[in-house]
This record gives sequence, C-alpha cells and structure tokens, in this order.
Amino acid sequence: MKELKIKQKKYSELMSELHQLYKDLIDQYSFNISRYKKQLFVVATIRLMVFVSILWFVYLLLQTGIFYWSIPAVLSLAGFLFLVKKSAQLTAQKQLNESLLSINQNELDILNGLPNQFSNGASEESGDHYYTDLDIFGVSSLYHLLNRASTVSGKIALATLLKNSHTRQQQIIEAQQAISILADQQSVRQHIGAEALAIQEYYNAAPLLSWVSEPGKIYNNKYLQAASYVLPVVNLITLFISVYIDQYYLLSLTVFISWLHVGYIGKYVTAQSIKLEKKQEMLEAYAAILREWNKVKVEGSTQLSKLQQQTLEANSAIINLSQLVNLLNQRLNVVVNFLLNSLLLYDIHCITSLEKWKINNHSQLPVWIDCVGQVECLVSLSTYAFNHRENAYPELSGEKVSIEATNLYHPLIPIEENVSNDLSLGNNKILLITGSNMSGKTTYLRTVGINTLMAQCGLPVCAATFQFHPVHIYSSIRITDSLQEHTSYFMAELKRLQQIIQSIQNGEPGLILIDEILRGTNSDDKYHGSEEFVKKLMQHNSLTLFATHDLKLSELQNQYPGVIANYCFESTISNGELFFDYKILPGVAKNKNASFLMKKMGII
Repeated sequence: MKELKIKQKKYSELMSELHQLYKDLIDQYSFNISRYKKQLFVVATIRLMVFVSILWFVYLLLQTGIFYWSIPAVLSLAGFLFLVKKSAQLTAQKQLNESLLSINQNELDILNGLPNQFSNGASEESGDHYYTDLDIFGVSSLYHLLNRASTVSGKIALATLLKNSHTRQQQIIEAQQAISILADQQSVRQHIGAEALAIQEYYNAAPLLSWVSEPGKIYNNKYLQAASYVLPVVNLITLFISVYIDQYYLLSLTVFISWLHVGYIGKYVTAQSIKLEKKQEMLEAYAAILREWNKVKVEGSTQLSKLQQQTLEANSAIINLSQLVNLLNQRLNVVVNFLLNSLLLYDIHCITSLEKWKINNHSQLPVWIDCVGQVECLVSLSTYAFNHRENAYPELSGEKVSIEATNLYHPLIPIEENVSNDLSLGNNKILLITGSNMSGKTTYLRTVGINTLMAQCGLPVCAATFQFHPVHIYSSIRITDSLQEHTSYFMAELKRLQQIIQSIQNGEPGLILIDEILRGTNSDDKYHGSEEFVKKLMQHNSLTLFATHDLKLSELQNQYPGVIANYCFESTISNGELFFDYKILPGVAKNKNASFLMKKMGII
C-alpha cells in the first residue's frame, strides 16, 4: 500500500505538469489565432483598397489613353497578387494553429476524464477474440485511449497492431525505441497530428489506390503524343497569321482539328476527372503529414529510420500529383477548357502528365499511404507514452515463457480507483484464482491481458516492473449468445474453448485467460469438464490464469505442484458490511459472500 501511495504521488506530480503544459499550449495557440485573424483583417482591407486602385488606374488609362497609367495599374495588380498570396499563407497558419489548439484541448480534456475526440474503433469490435474480453475497441477502450489518428490508413494501422501485436522480441525492442524517441519530440508529433486533422471523413485513399493501379491509355499513344505538340504549334502560328491578315478561317480549321482530338479522349478524361474528384485536398494533407514526418529525429531507432527512408521522396511526389490533379480540375472552368483545349490540347497534356506520374510512382503510392498510417499509429502510441511517463517500459525475458510484474494495474481504471497487484507466472504455468463475485478476479485477468498486449505493442505498461516473454493472447471471459447464428451461450463458450485449444497446438507461447467456464451445466459436469480442460492446457506451451468459483479445482495444486498454483481474492465482513481490498493472495478463497449478502438483503 505504501508503494501505491508513492506511485500515486508521482502520478499526481506528473499529471500536474501535463495539465500546465497543455494549458500553456492552449493559451499560446489561442493567442496566435487571434493575431492571425487581426492580420487577415488588415490584409483584406488593404487588398480591397488595392483592388479599387487597379480599377481606378485602368479607368484613367481607358479615359485618357495615356500609356503611363498602365504602370501603376500593373504595380497595383502585382501588389494585389502578393496580398492574395499573403492572405493564403496567413489563413493556412491560422488553420494550423486551430488544429494545434484542438489537439491540445483534446489532450487536456482526456486528462480531465472527458472522452477522447478521436475514433473509438467500435467498427473493429469482434466477439471471437480477446478484443471484447479486454475492452480493446469501442467506447472507453484501449483503442479509444490510444487513438490520435485521423486518416483511414492510420486508424487501420492502430487497429491492426492491437489485433496482431508483435510476438518477436526484436520487433518489440524496436517498437519501444521508436515510441520512446518519438515521445520526446512533442512539437513535431503535434504538427503531424494537426496536418492529419485536415483529412475529412470522406477522404478515403482506396479510390486513389484503385486509380493508380489502372493502366493508362494516352501516354503510350505515340500519335496523340505527337499531335499534342504539333497541333499547338500549328494553332499558334495560324492565330498569329489570322490576326495579322484579319481572316480566321484557317484558325477555325486547325481549332476544329484540335477539338476532334480532344473529343476523341473526352469520355476517358471525364472518367479520370471523376475518379480524382476531391483528391487534391487529401493529397495535400498526406504530403503535409509526410513533410512533418521527415523532420523527426530518428537517431537510435531502426524502425523510425526505416520508415523515414521509405518516405523521403514521398512529399515532393505527392505534391506533384496534387498539382496535376488541380490542373485537371481546371478544365471544369469553361473559359480555361475552351481556350486551352482549342489552342493547346490541354486535356491531352493533363492526362499525359498524370499517366506519366502513375507509371513512375504506381508501386510507391500504396507504400506511402501505408507509411502515413504507420506514422499516425506511432504518433498515437508515443503520445500515450508521453502522457504516462509514470509507466515502465517492459523488459524481455530470454527464452523462458513467463510474465513477472510488480504493482500491476489497469490502464482504463482511474488511478485513484486502481488497486495494484503483483504477478508471477512461469514457474507455475497455471494460476487457479478463486474468490467471490465483485472480489476482483475478472479485473485481474483483464489487467494482465491488456498490459501484456500493450507491452507487445512496444508501449510502457501500468506497472512498476514488467518482464515477459512474447505470447499470443487468448481469452474466454465475456461470452454472449447469438440469435442470428442460433448459438446458445453454452455452445458459444464451447466454441471459444475449442478455438483456444486449436490455436495453442502449434507450440507457440500463449497467454490464456479463462473466467468461470461451463456455467451452463450441472456442478459435477462443470467440475469434471473444468478439470480436464486445465489438464489439457498443461500439455501446451502456454501460461494460464483460470478464475473459478469451484473450490474443488484447487486440489489440482497438490497433484501438480510446481505447475499449478492457487491464488485468491478475499473479502472481509466488518460491522455488518462487506469489504473488498482487491489484492491477490496465495491460497484458496474461504469467505461465503453470497450467503451474507442474501441475508443482508432479506432474500434468505
């Protein structure tokens, strides 16, 4: 208890520092936003005045015919264009600071116990694995605690990691290095997150990846390529001649020929334009994410270095694609479409450039999109590590399959409500845990499972010390029936137990979490089935926490000393009240809480 109080004090100090940090950042970005708004107002006012001056100088030029009025008109136009560019820069800075403000406000809200504003991953939920038992997805889940991803690929990358955590020691070591190094780079992490916030829900990279995999039709057409250069030259020459002789029949003929070529590919160009609709903004956001990512200091991390190497050329290439998509979108402007296609065969040049980009980068774009997802996943994990500096990075334990932990507690339970426990699993392969309902058995199983999962993702865990060998996690804790599949609770449980046995037969290390099985049968059948299941688990390379109300199972410790050990959660009755300390103890539970509560409630 003394150790827990010391930990709570340390936690309180760290939380106080974090609160102050995020409050300071919120104040800073709020001030910046206010400043940019004022600057935008000034620039907009000056821009209006300059625009009026342009009109005035043009009016004087037309009225007087004095050529010199064109000089201030041109200078005013240059000033106007400069102010337009300046306004765009200020707007971008304001939006960036608004995103940074939103990120820091969210972090402060989470510290204050409010929900994370990022996705909770409910769509990834599945009752067939440990995801439901350990609260991995959904509201108030581990995914919800960790997630800071905005892109679809980022959300998928984080969900995939939680479903398939690392099971090789070197992978875990590299993940720990990457998370700890990135955790110390708060500014660049938040700027990556801020750029990612520009990704709207409807921005899905799948259509873009489908487009880039499709073969082109124009780039390799030698005739159209030649025509796209020859006809513009002919058009410009005939335009000059037509203006000179004031006869336009020759120009009309060459323009007509140009439109025959443009019309020939018109349907294809329109289809390409539709496929790339609304992709420019998404591409700009992806490029910005990768631009910020390339600012990360990666020294000391193999994983970060490898990921940065994959994205070195991505920023410029994706920006180039964004610009090409923007050029294609300009064809929607009737004036641009008519003039540029008439003289320069604009559509052919746009599609040619896009297909050339596709040929050069079609194999890399999926890699870059995936890298964005990996970047956001790492940002999520490292943000958690930064916010929970009181947590410890686990140590890997050689070849022996074991988990040893001190002061282990649950990441989803508020620290003031948490009770920490120790764990020693390895010398004994199976811990039989007895205790009444509400005593803490199920929470203990979930605490071990969720911290092991976090450890295998490279995260610091909720413990003073944690040493383990990587394992595959299996569980049977929260079983539900299925009306759609005509599956009863009992059959659903048996299917889960069958799945566990089949999964561990390959000999790979496993962590099995079992909570009170075979509740749908009589007591003798339940005991016999549970006993045989425990003996079956002993035959495999796995560690098991087996919570049960069946005290008779505790006799297995005598039959298999050094393999099975008994532990329990006890309660105390004092002054007519029932109390739980939620501390795990060696031995078998003795108190009869059900009888006490039934008498207290007047049931018996």
